[in-house]
Amino acid sequence: MTQASRLRALLAEDRCHIMPCCYDALSAKLIAQEGYALTFMSGFAASASRIGAPDLGLMSYGEVVDQARNICDAITIPLLADGDTGYGNAMNVRRTVTGFAKAGAASVMIEDQLAPKRCGHTPGKAVVGRNEAFDRIRAAVDARTALQEEGGDMLILARTDARHEHGLSEAIDRAARFAELGADILFVEAPRSEAEMREVCAALPGPKMANIVEGGATPDLPNDVLRDIGYSIAAYPLTLMAAAMQAMVTTLRGMRDDSRTDLMDFGELRRRIGFDDYYATSERYDTSKRET
Repeated sequence: MTQASRLRALLAEDRCHIMPCCYDALSAKLIAQEGYALTFMSGFAASASRIGAPDLGLMSYGEVVDQARNICDAITIPLLADGDTGYGNAMNVRRTVTGFAKAGAASVMIEDQLAPKRCGHTPGKAVVGRNEAFDRIRAAVDARTALQEEGGDMLILARTDARHEHGLSEAIDRAARFAELGADILFVEAPRSEAEMREVCAALPGPKMANIVEGGATPDLPNDVLRDIGYSIAAYPLTLMAAAMQAMVTTLRGMRDDSRTDLMDFGELRRRIGFDDYYATSERYDTSKRET
């Protein structure tokens, strides 16, 4: 069963999946260890983690795919990857989809922002015209079809940020066209109220994703409400990074006074990283411990 098939099966369930977002292999591994069924590589968090810079189109295609590959190597749950604007024209979008599939991702997100893109909950967003937006999704779907003809698979997560500049109706119209073009999952970014979220889900077919940024534009609703509204996935792109950064800053400040509280036990830290599994497996190749 491919990762794309696993993701399709999850989306067929009558529920809203809580999806903590990762930013590197370790954060993804912790998500999987805690029993979550899927994760998303947040572009915001990956940019902060990998290059220590904001998510303003500074990471290259190669860097993002490499980050996704490392994550996929560390987990067995489906990864949804952030493909930004596709890194160029429609042909670049095709390469982006194929590259993430080869890296092991189950899905890739393609959006309609102008390049360089911005985080969906920060100022200065602008979107391309309808025709260019539709061409990106058409190219992504064509790349998926080519993958399937060769025995591969990939889900297309189509995102629109049109709500910010052009209003909710334009965002819904774009997402509806994305679905007609063959997108598997729809993502209308930054609706500003529960009523807007309900309007989005009522108007659009198929699986929809909510993006919950603590302190962002979209209401932070309980999971049962999100399911009732009609979402299949609730993504939390910055929760883990915000928690990790807060813990690190608190610890760094405390170390000045010889205080190091709330640390993970060294034994659990080793286990979660994989030392115990490594040593157990490596014993199979220790001739001194094998029976003769």
